[in-house]
Amino acid sequence: MNESPQPLPSGTPVPSDAPLPPDELGHRLTEVFDLVGPLYRRVLRKVEQGEAVEGASVGVRSVLDLLHRKGDMTVPQMGRVMALSRQFVQRMVNDAAARGWVESIPNPAHQRSSLIRLTEEGRRLITLVLGREHMLNRQVGGDLTDAEVRACVRVLTQMLRTFEHVDVDD
Repeated sequence: MNESPQPLPSGTPVPSDAPLPPDELGHRLTEVFDLVGPLYRRVLRKVEQGEAVEGASVGVRSVLDLLHRKGDMTVPQMGRVMALSRQFVQRMVNDAAARGWVESIPNPAHQRSSLIRLTEEGRRLITLVLGREHMLNRQVGGDLTDAEVRACVRVLTQMLRTFEHVDVDD
């Protein structure tokens, strides 16, 4: 007999490995969006608090982190990856360059679009920032498992893919 799972005493349905019907998926993903917004804003504020210590704004921190993870990139490439306008990314790159954290180098693939790379000082700074953030992330409770974190990353990746077509330069 194929019975549907009975709800838990709290009224929460028993988790299932079966894909959700589109209507239910839409409602459940709204729950995720309702959490992601406040989480993003709180993390943003915490990163801004670090600006007083390290001197890097949230936007500059994002540029430094991206270059740290992906290597040398052009401003348009960074804008696409971060879903930010080229103009905003250029301002962040200019701020980082003024502080000696990044530098422009010739781009063999495109003469008019220089590559941006971390300087040693920029690499030192982003390593310090990421270390501080790692210590904060270690404090997340809930006895989360690797499977749960992988599932969360998978869900958020799918949600991001849904909105890849949105133009961020408008």
